[in-house]
Amino acid sequence: MANTTNFSVRMDSELKKQSEALYGELGMTLTTAINVFLRQSLRTGGLPFEVKLAKPNKETIAAMLEAERIAKDPSVKGYTDLDELFAELKA
Repeated sequence: MANTTNFSVRMDSELKKQSEALYGELGMTLTTAINVFLRQSLRTGGLPFEVKLAKPNKETIAAMLEAERIAKDPSVKGYTDLDELFAELKA
């Protein structure tokens, strides 16, 4: 049997609850999931996923601002029926 040790982690109780539910659906305990994460970290020599700040570029920011402006503009026609939208697009 492997030599084991205890490892204590403080975390938000809701995060723990949701994580236990997720990993339970995958057939493993939270302890097993943490061990998988740590082993994968050792294999990759760091975090086993990319960590970065998601910063949209200028074009994306401009598009987001335009979409927000259009959404708030009462003169812009909206659609609740896809058939009507497609009919106008084809016209």
